[in-house]
Amino acid sequence: MAQLFQVHPEHPQPRLIKQAAEIARSGGLIALPTDSAYSLAGVSGYAPLLDRIRRIRGVDERHHFTLMCRDLSEIATYARVDNSQYRLLKAVTPGAYTFILEGTRELPRRLLHPKRKTIGLRVPKSAIALALLDELNEPLLTSTLILPGDEAPLADADEIRTRLEKQVDLIIDAGRCGIDMTTVINLTSVEPELVRAGQGPLEPFGLDG
Repeated sequence: MAQLFQVHPEHPQPRLIKQAAEIARSGGLIALPTDSAYSLAGVSGYAPLLDRIRRIRGVDERHHFTLMCRDLSEIATYARVDNSQYRLLKAVTPGAYTFILEGTRELPRRLLHPKRKTIGLRVPKSAIALALLDELNEPLLTSTLILPGDEAPLADADEIRTRLEKQVDLIIDAGRCGIDMTTVINLTSVEPELVRAGQGPLEPFGLDG
């Protein structure tokens, strides 16, 4: 049975954030509202989380997971970022983007795409996500909370509880969340490549939707 925390979207209660971090540290899976859509989130060191997220999402090992980081310095720890990539990231983060980058040796192989050795990374604007990241002092492994057969992510905590109460450990309710997913940009090629158009504008990358 999932716990439900009602958290203020702009001023998260420290007590609840601390409790959420304890659940994550113990291997729990959290339905987390972000600045785009709800995400499934947990601490990356727990291997069973990958399988739990894959079962809920209905995806296989080729699905790109996303490391949600506090800032650019954390991204540079887990991904290979050259000077031009760094300047581009600095111009658009925090924001509703996910970037596909080559992972570093800091990451367990199980988190990387099996063939490309890449992973998604993002820095959110969400006050709740950032407060949880600060309390954990490490990134969160995340995936958009969109269920098999659905066309959009889940946006309402009550609906998440109805559909996933026995599959997640905590649902954070901060009011209705958006359903616009992040814009996904592949930065492993010479030029940025659009993987998925979403909430983040494309103009900084010279791309068309």
